[in-house]
Amino acid sequence: MIHIVLVEPKMPSNTGNIIRLCANTGAQLHLVAPLGFDLADKKLRRAGLDYHEWANMQVHEHWQAARQALKVAGVGRVVALTTKLSQPLYGQDLAQPEHIALVFGSETAGLAEPIRADIGADNWLRLPMLPTSRSLNLSNSVAITLFEVWRQRDFVGDTGQSVGYDNLIPYDPK
Repeated sequence: MIHIVLVEPKMPSNTGNIIRLCANTGAQLHLVAPLGFDLADKKLRRAGLDYHEWANMQVHEHWQAARQALKVAGVGRVVALTTKLSQPLYGQDLAQPEHIALVFGSETAGLAEPIRADIGADNWLRLPMLPTSRSLNLSNSVAITLFEVWRQRDFVGDTGQSVGYDNLIPYDPK
C-alpha cells in the first residue's frame, strides 16, 4: 500500500484534490494537524467532489502520532518530498517495500526540520524543477509522486476500466 502523508496542509482545494486522487488509486491518506481548514469546508468538498466516502483517510494530532500509525500499518519506508538537499525522485527504486509512505509539507512552509531529520537525509527526495523555481503545487506534486511509485509497482489494482458513477463502491478498510 502507498500512504500519502500531508503535514499541516493549508489549502482545502489541494487537500480535496488529493482526497480524490487517493480514492482513485487506493492510497491511504494521512492528514497531520493542525489543518489550515475545517474538514467540512465546502472548498474541500467541492475539490474532492463526492469521493470523500471512497477515500481511506486518517487525521493525526501531530507528526509522532502519524509516524506511529505508519509503523502499525507496516510501512517499511518513509520518504520526504522536499526541495532542500534532496535526491531526484526519478532513478529511485520505490517498488519495495510493499508499504511506503510519501510525506509532504504544507504549501507555505514545506516540511519542518525536525520531521525531515526524523525521516533521515537518505530518504529526502525531490521532483525535478528549474533552478529558478521555488516549488510545485502540492496536489500536483502528490499526483506525480504517487503515480511514479504506482507505476514502479506495475499499477497493481488497476483493471484497465473504471466502474463509472453508477457502480461506485465505498472504501471498506476491512
